[in-house]
Amino acid sequence: MTSNTGEALSPGIQPEKKIRVAVVGAGDFGRNHARVYRELAEAELIGIVDSDVARAAQIAKEFSTEVISEIESLAGRVEAASVAVPTIEHARVGCRLLALGIDVLVEKPMAASLAEADDLLFAARRAGRILQVGHLERFNPGIAAVMPVVNHPLYFEVHRLGVFSPRSLDIDVVYDVMIHDLDILLALVDAPVVDIKAIGIPVLTDKVDIAHVRLDFASGAVANVTASRVSTERVRKLRFFQQHEYISVDFTRQDALRVRVVEPGPQPKFDFATLPAEKEEPLRAELRAFLDSVRTRRIPLVDGSAGRRALELADQVMAGILEHGRRVQLGAFATPLANP
Repeated sequence: MTSNTGEALSPGIQPEKKIRVAVVGAGDFGRNHARVYRELAEAELIGIVDSDVARAAQIAKEFSTEVISEIESLAGRVEAASVAVPTIEHARVGCRLLALGIDVLVEKPMAASLAEADDLLFAARRAGRILQVGHLERFNPGIAAVMPVVNHPLYFEVHRLGVFSPRSLDIDVVYDVMIHDLDILLALVDAPVVDIKAIGIPVLTDKVDIAHVRLDFASGAVANVTASRVSTERVRKLRFFQQHEYISVDFTRQDALRVRVVEPGPQPKFDFATLPAEKEEPLRAELRAFLDSVRTRRIPLVDGSAGRRALELADQVMAGILEHGRRVQLGAFATPLANP
């Protein structure tokens, strides 16, 4: 078995054996990974690793596992690990785990820079290990229902709005929230982006809290994408048009509506149908898929290359936001710390 980079992967794990896993990072994301691993019959949660020992102990107790003092202690004890540390530590921690012969799921964004993303890809290739990136919305039942019916989509409207939360304030909303939809658009369109127009501003933090971008793809598709973590309501929807039909995905409801023109003309007739989707927590579906890749050595749905493409596009969007900010002298009034 070979990876998508041509390197040989190690043998798989027998179906009857549980996959031993660890979670590195004891924040909110790490806790959720531990919770789901504990629930999955195919996984055995071996332990939690975090520099905050008290926090790690709290999660370990909650999910009947143990605190592991350092990453090196995982060697030989686990086959796989989730990396849920701050983004700036993703590459360092992920590369250490891969070098120890451990398959890795790293939360999104996969790294703090493209150079660090390349370090992760190289480490996985050199070790012949699985590298999956945590774009969990790819596992949302609504998106899973849509993928088989995609046929040259040409126009997208995407809104991902949420109320303020102190989580993930170390990164801009583009990397925290919008990157989910950038990854999905790259999967749906399967064509390079040729033009970007972006705007974003800080509202409650010194990072960009709300952003909008228009993406033009080489295929002719156009996407308008809005992301906010300072909204008064929670909206997570994707809508797109392709030949003679309109499709709407609601990420929160985990469903997709397909509207097709069955009789065009002055009084057209439409067919409204909900695409078949089996509801499941996206994180659970994501971790099950990761464990399946660990067991079978199949390339993950969202592998390191997909994670890098999403990060590269997010970087391009941020570059557009910064360029716009310079043109309108946004820094003079947008940063809360500068306000009286």
